[in-house]
Amino acid sequence: MNSKIPVGVSQCLLGERVRFDGGHKRSRYITDELSQYFEFLGLCPEVAIGLGTPRQPIRLVASEQGTQVRGTRDVSLDVTQPLADYAKQVTADISPLCGYIFMQKSPSCGVFSVKRYNNEGQLVDNDGRGAFAEVITRQFPLLPVEEAGRLNDARLRENFITRVYAYHDWRTHVESDPSAKRLLDFYSRYKYQVMAHDLASYRKIGPVLANLKTTPIVDACNTFITLFMAALSHKVTRKGNTNTLMHLRGYLKTTTSRDEKAELGELIEQYREGLVPLVVPLTLLKHHLRKIDDPYLQQQTFWSPHPEVLGLRNTNEE
Repeated sequence: MNSKIPVGVSQCLLGERVRFDGGHKRSRYITDELSQYFEFLGLCPEVAIGLGTPRQPIRLVASEQGTQVRGTRDVSLDVTQPLADYAKQVTADISPLCGYIFMQKSPSCGVFSVKRYNNEGQLVDNDGRGAFAEVITRQFPLLPVEEAGRLNDARLRENFITRVYAYHDWRTHVESDPSAKRLLDFYSRYKYQVMAHDLASYRKIGPVLANLKTTPIVDACNTFITLFMAALSHKVTRKGNTNTLMHLRGYLKTTTSRDEKAELGELIEQYREGLVPLVVPLTLLKHHLRKIDDPYLQQQTFWSPHPEVLGLRNTNEE
């Protein structure tokens, strides 16, 4: 985790004055915190297609031809295709990325619940997705994406950063040179993390790895990474983490005293009930597991799926 991970970002979030009104939407969390770990590629599709700054606002319009991106004052302005074309133009730049943070509510960059209007300017629904973001997410379905505004939610924030680190790990250690050994080594580190996120995906991955001798490795890797990223896209819950903590506690049967087991069990229960954050039982469990000196356990990404200094597991939010 020493080198910075390449991540895309809407340029206005970096403090660049590229908004339609000549302003910016700088996110200090992105520029001051995440920039210590992520190497950001800032893009503004609206400026890139020549709209200029400042400029006429644009919005999503639901029409018989599908969702279009049109001017709010000059309805003849239609930048739907230029935005889509620009997304395809920067494919080579985006291909190395391991995550992308988009500007929320944007008709070009919004990912979730962007407002759509009719030709008369009346609100139709909140089911839109920005024209640029639409093409990017379709072209790179495995790429972890999030909106800046949603990073204020502790669970969404941790989930996104977890996926970015895992995807970067995959691209570095397996995708770059796929082999059965690399694939198995990779999953052996993520087994308990997947268990915490989604048991259904955990059960689906097993058969894929069991058939590596009869499946071309590229096919196996493609199937695996699709299931794996789908698993991590599930926000981890107290139930999922508690189940994983209990599984890991099972390794302590012969190395801890009755009182130590009781103390750990009590902290896990307090976490399950929402009385303490995950870091509390996790720290004690790690302390006891060090006594076992088991490389398989020590390498589990469940312990630290992202830099601990970010404090993503210190919150008690659910």
